[in-house]
Amino acid sequence: MQFAAFALAGSSAREDPEVIFKRVVEYAIEAEELGYDAVWFAEHHFSNYGYIPNPLLMATKIAAETSKIRVGTAVLVLPFWDPLRVAEDIALTDQLTGGRLEVGVARGYQPFEFRRWGLSMDDARDRTQESLEIILRALSGEAVDYEGQFHEIPETTLYPTPFQKPGPPIWLAATTQESFDIGRQYGLKSLTSQSGRPVSVLEAAWSNFQNSRKKYPDSPAEFGVQGQVVVTPTEDESRQQMEHFLYQSRQATNLRHGREHVVSGVSEPLPFEGEPDLDEMFENRTLSGTPPSVIRKLKRYTDIADINMLSCVMHGGGMTHDTVMQSLRLFAKEVMPAFRD
Repeated sequence: MQFAAFALAGSSAREDPEVIFKRVVEYAIEAEELGYDAVWFAEHHFSNYGYIPNPLLMATKIAAETSKIRVGTAVLVLPFWDPLRVAEDIALTDQLTGGRLEVGVARGYQPFEFRRWGLSMDDARDRTQESLEIILRALSGEAVDYEGQFHEIPETTLYPTPFQKPGPPIWLAATTQESFDIGRQYGLKSLTSQSGRPVSVLEAAWSNFQNSRKKYPDSPAEFGVQGQVVVTPTEDESRQQMEHFLYQSRQATNLRHGREHVVSGVSEPLPFEGEPDLDEMFENRTLSGTPPSVIRKLKRYTDIADINMLSCVMHGGGMTHDTVMQSLRLFAKEVMPAFRD
């Protein structure tokens, strides 16, 4: 299994961006030294939920501060991007990072963000599929001549082309059968989110992924999972961090369902109906605890699915940077070796 350190770069305290980005750089440099395979950056807009509106820029910055760790986008929200423009940016980022780029893409899930781009989520999947057709053709070096529902492009050839040939690896974030089918159709790797979710969600995602592979047997076998991780010397120390991951679940759930309350860029973590308690978060919805506990919980995941890559979400809410860095180190030194080939 490969391991990525994920950075949402949010701040419940609305800290100065300079502080947030300095921490992200420190996090990425440490991840490289500890042997993580990649560091991934989220795309979010217009609230303190996430400070990175363009993860390709963040990836370029981190590549300049490191020497070998791969840098990734988890994810580029394709309806927000012109497909030719983002294909150019992907190619340039891949060149500037020396071929260290991993590209995660998705259709997005926050109505709050879509409205501010003048878009509807009703056609987000169709926009994403059309964008994928254009992006993949452009990155391959093929001349693109395209007439679709959302884009009309006269014959156009991408310059520069990516460093990696035929292009950087592309992951599609998916949970539903339809999304996995799109990923398989276009030959993309798969990434699913388990953050704050019960194990039944992983079981459903793995079943959908397997069904898609039966339809497209030549599609990539890679199946990545993103999960919330906190590793501490004692169980009690990890339990104390669950309020921060519950904060993230409240934010994500309300933003997903259009129930957010955002004032002057500050998103309030409103409780939601049926939310888990802190014990449930610790026992079943996060990879948290001492190293042996986290190994046991991750093995529960690997008993369900053939996981090729785990993206570790190590920060949530008001969790301190010291806690995050402790988790990063303990996970690398005492958990990762149990899952390396």
